[in-house]
Amino acid sequence: MTNIALSPVAAPAAPAEITPRREVWLSLRANRGAMAALGLIVIVVLAALLANIIAPHDPSAPDTAHILVPPAWDENGLATFPLGTDAIGRDLLSRIIFGARLSLLVGLIVVTLSLSVGVSLGLAAGYFRGWVDALIMRAMDVTLALPSIFLAIVIVVILGAGLTNAMIAVAISNMPHYARLTRAAVINEMTKDYVTASRVAGAGPLRLVFTCVLPNCMAPLIVQSTLGISSAILDAAALGFLGLGAQPPTPEWGTMMADSREFVLSAPWVVTFPGLAILVTVLAFNLLGDGMRDALDPKLKR
Repeated sequence: MTNIALSPVAAPAAPAEITPRREVWLSLRANRGAMAALGLIVIVVLAALLANIIAPHDPSAPDTAHILVPPAWDENGLATFPLGTDAIGRDLLSRIIFGARLSLLVGLIVVTLSLSVGVSLGLAAGYFRGWVDALIMRAMDVTLALPSIFLAIVIVVILGAGLTNAMIAVAISNMPHYARLTRAAVINEMTKDYVTASRVAGAGPLRLVFTCVLPNCMAPLIVQSTLGISSAILDAAALGFLGLGAQPPTPEWGTMMADSREFVLSAPWVVTFPGLAILVTVLAFNLLGDGMRDALDPKLKR
């Protein structure tokens, strides 16, 4: 009898382990609005980083021979100025590209400042409770009682007009959101068993707060930070429009709109395109923030 050797049957491959980060990414990728927003943000970031290369003209150099030139698709437009020029002949496309760099920088600095101070105050309020919690939260309530843009205007008036003071003012006006969010997350986490176990193991207050509690509070803070960038860009543009933020000839979107508001009827492109840049960037960060919220919150996952 002939012996027939049977080849071993290959075992099915084990499914790849889905890490928490990959799970968040898969959930975010399923959100078409969030992915479209992410694509827009990547384009804006690349334009800001490569502004010196892709900008066709010097954003601050006036050209009296080409004042209020219409966009290139207009019959009176020029191909060398795709989006037209402003009242002193500066190329709008170049100024918008360099304005993206400034707006993103403002958003990152404002969120970093407000996040750092707000999280520290929220951690202290949620951990110590008692009079520390009451003092910090009442101060945050007073800050929130005023509209953010009004509070920012008051602070800038006190400190003086300028981009640096505008960033400080916007950071202060946005700080209470991070403080209240962190406090609520810390109070919730302090009731968990792992916090009790860490205390029994001898963890000190700083180690307990920053090593054990804070990492588990990061999901809502990431979402708020993403939304905070759009809020900071919008508030900084509003201060620039009022003449309290970046000062001319700095290419900042709000300042560009303020300098050109008298031409809104005769040369609408000088106001429309900076406004569209603000609209698209703020909308993109808001959509990305909503997508991050859905991806990081288990209750909202589909």
